[in-house]
Order: sequence, then C-alpha cells, then structure tokens
Amino acid sequence: MRRRELLQSAAALGGLSVMGVNTRAWALKNSEEAPQRLVVVFLRGAVDGLNVVVPHADKEYYALRPTIAVPPPGHKDGALDLDGHFGLHPQLSSLMPMWKEKSLAFVHASGSPDESRSHFQAQAYMETGTPGVGITPDGWLNRTLAALPGSHPVTEAVNFGPTMPRILRGTMPASSLDSAGGGGSRKAPPAAAPLVHSGFDSMYSGVDSLSVAYRQGQFAHARLMSELEQDMSEAAGGAPLPIGFAQDASHFCKLARKDPTIQVGFFALSGWDTHVREGSTHGALSNHLRLLGQGLVELRKGLGDEGYGKTVILVVSEFGRTARENGNAGTDHGHGNVMWVMGGPVRGGMVYGEWPGLSDAHLHQGRDLAVTTDFRAVMGSVLKAHLRLSDAAVNRVFPGAPPHSLPIVSA
Repeated sequence: MRRRELLQSAAALGGLSVMGVNTRAWALKNSEEAPQRLVVVFLRGAVDGLNVVVPHADKEYYALRPTIAVPPPGHKDGALDLDGHFGLHPQLSSLMPMWKEKSLAFVHASGSPDESRSHFQAQAYMETGTPGVGITPDGWLNRTLAALPGSHPVTEAVNFGPTMPRILRGTMPASSLDSAGGGGSRKAPPAAAPLVHSGFDSMYSGVDSLSVAYRQGQFAHARLMSELEQDMSEAAGGAPLPIGFAQDASHFCKLARKDPTIQVGFFALSGWDTHVREGSTHGALSNHLRLLGQGLVELRKGLGDEGYGKTVILVVSEFGRTARENGNAGTDHGHGNVMWVMGGPVRGGMVYGEWPGLSDAHLHQGRDLAVTTDFRAVMGSVLKAHLRLSDAAVNRVFPGAPPHSLPIVSA
C-alpha cells in the first residue's frame, strides 16, 4: 500500500487531519524492517498511582486508606504481587504476562519537580518537558522527532484524539485521527433525584435555624458540584474515556505495520480525576484500569513480536493523588505518582525508583507521595537508550533536566 492510499484509508476509518505532512517520508518502503518506535499514553486527570502499583508492604498505605485501599496479595480481590513490596491492581491482571516476560516495568514516586496541582498547568509542563516554564512553544515529542538520528529525513507521529495535543506541536509532521472513544470529559457524580430535592426544599422552606442551615448546605453542595464538574472537565482536556482505547490501539498497530515512517504514537485518555467514589477493586478507577489494560495488551498483540521488540510504551499522568483518602471515598490532587514503561527493549519485571514511604515524616507537604524520580529522567533515558539520541540531543529535548541514566531500557 502506497502512503497516499494509507492516509486515505486512515481518513475513512477515523477522520484524519494532518499537520505538516512531508512528501519525503514516502521514500520509505514497506519492506524495510520495523523502526524503533515510541508510544505515549497520557492519563489526563491524575491517576491514583498508589492504587495502581500498590505498596502493600507499607503499613501506612492501609492506615491512610481505610475504605479504598486495594487488599494485599492473598486476600479476596487482592493486589497481584510484583516483588514482595508492590502489587498490581487486580483489574490489570491482563498485564501480568508482560511483567513475567520482563517487558513491563514501573517507576514509583516519579513525577514533576513542579508542585502545581492545576491539571491544565501540570499537563502543559509534562507535555512541553519544561516544568515551571509556561512559554515553551513546542512539545517534547515533537522535539524528539526532530532529533531522531538516521538516514531518513522525515518520520511521523500519529495522535488519537479530537485536537493536536501540546506534546506534538512543533515543526515536525504529525497526524491526528478521531478516537473510537470520541471526546469529552467525565461527568461529575449525579445529584439526588429532583423529587427528593423538591420534598426537602418544601420541608425546610421556613426561617427557623434548621431550615436556614439546610438551604446554606444545599447552596454549598451545589457550588461544590459545579466546581467539581469544572475540575473534571479541565482534567479531561477533551480527551476520550478509555472505552475505545483497545480499538484505537489496534488501529495504530495496523497503520504502523504498513508505514515504517510512523515512529511515534500518542493517546490521551480521561476519567482519572477520582475525587468521589474512587473505589478499591471495584468502582470508577478499576473500570478504567481494566479498559486501559486491554488497550495495552492490544498494542502488544497488534505490533507483533518484531514490532513490539522495537517499541517502548510510556504511560504517564500529570501528578498523583493524595495519600490519604478524602471524606467522599476518593482522593484529591497530589504530587508523586507511578510511570509505566512497557515494550520489548524494556528491562522489566522491576519497580524502579526510590520509595520514600508514606509515613507523615516522608509525605510531601504532609499529604502526598513525594517525587524521588523526575519524569524527564525516565523519558530521557528511554530517548537515549531506545531511540539512540545523543546526550546533547536529549538535553535539547529536555533542557535543564536531571541525568538520563536510568537503566530501564536496553541499549
């Protein structure tokens, strides 16, 4: 299939829009071996890393989360033990074969050195790769495309979503495909039934202190729900829920197998802003994790052994959640989180990073998992070892970043 036919086919499947396609990329032949590829999955909304890779050996975890903690391994619906200290959420059991074959790793207590708890700001910093700098015009994935070594003058990135994300904006070509999951954001939890509200409103319509307190409470609740819905909308950034992720992953794999110029894939998934009713092994978070796991398995299968052997998949989120559950059986905006690294070149079967612990003395600002590994150190290590960027090139992609020497990918 020629490149023009491929793009026409993709457009028919998913509404393709192209930014800066360069015809020199057509020179690559389908017969060439699979290139080194990088796929980034961005979980918009700040996924709860403590319930994804569970520190079940840290007793403070269960003290801080009496209702939403994932039970330890060996218990009903317990975490899937990884290394004796950490366990994987049971809804991610589909990923255990990758863990056992050592092509899946995690970096716990990782994240941004910037302490912003704003979704918009933190996502921007993670996509530009310049924490604390709000004027960076391009994204680190686009700068990576420009820095790739080799004889081919043009490589390309494919994004699944309604708009071109900040991470891919820049001078290099990128294509955007509609996601099977659509767009939009997760809705705030529904309020009580209107008839129930009407009944209470009538009952407490007087001027007595109880009625006044009721109306004040209703006003405060309405304001809170409005703010929560606004926060969830900001967190989603227009990204789809993970319900269509497996289909999008399959679509990407078909395109990548046919077109060796596609070296970068990007997916953004929403629904991770779990302020309310997060759940433990069942609930909002677990449902999304199951769908996420299915999509990652589809990438593993769809790329085939050769393609997977030359692909690294990064799963990231803008920040973590509070170590302590809140009064709504959920968690609020935090700091440290867990990054996922998956693919054939990954030195997996390990949880990397320095675990700071969850005792009061070690929590960031007395409430969050601390960050002990800068996210740029992980990404920079992948760019250097997997995509073979020089130290100077990695420094251009992540200016001012810490050393990129984490041995998480085979050179």
